Amino acid sequence: MQPDVIDLREFYDSSLGRMANLMIRRRVRELWPNVGGLDVLGLGYASPFLTPFRPEATRVLNVMPAAQGVVHWPNRQKNLAMLADDYHLPLTDSSMDRILLVHELECTGDSGELMREIWRVLAPGGRLIIVVPNRHGVWARFDRTPFGHGRPFSRTQLLTLLKSHQFAMEHCERALFFPPFSWRFLVKGAGAWERIGARFGSLHGGVMIAEATKRIYGLAHEKRQRLPRRVPILRPIQGGAARVEGDRI
Repeated sequence: MQPDVIDLREFYDSSLGRMANLMIRRRVRELWPNVGGLDVLGLGYASPFLTPFRPEATRVLNVMPAAQGVVHWPNRQKNLAMLADDYHLPLTDSSMDRILLVHELECTGDSGELMREIWRVLAPGGRLIIVVPNRHGVWARFDRTPFGHGRPFSRTQLLTLLKSHQFAMEHCERALFFPPFSWRFLVKGAGAWERIGARFGSLHGGVMIAEATKRIYGLAHEKRQRLPRRVPILRPIQGGAARVEGDRI
């Protein structure tokens, strides 16, 4: 079940949500330190993580799925958020340079169709970041946060999904090592939890953050592989002789 947009907004307005936003946004920013002159698209509820890109990027949009709902973003400014069908985005082919997918993949009814649509609108060589609940993490076990809804992923599952839809994984890491509780001392110590988890390579971070690039050569290779083979066959002609022709099988 996909969290409602109001519940998502309330979570990110809470102390726990603000800390989760800070930790995830920091990792995303490390992967994309400069988006100057690029078009950036957020899919799902990505608006908390898109704000740092607005001063740099040529265009920043957030498309929210119909099952989730949409809210005005950013506050008290020109709206950059829209409601759309996950599988029929109102964007032209190869029109976005960067796509950030948050609170979407784990709840979609057809991950394959979603990934095909993302591939369509992403520019050649464009980059995709996916943020999903970690299958081995604590956050996926508590539905009091948005990361406790939908299907959590392991690194292997993400890698398989990306490869099967013409994306090459470039980077994968975990975040949200602190427990998903609003206790003040835990929230205040979240930075220390993150440093310890990242340093020692813990598998139990609350979310997986994977970066991938759009592959073109793989798709072209697949198309070539699907072409029918030609093999020689003998066909009789007048006078009893035979000739060799290439035929398709």
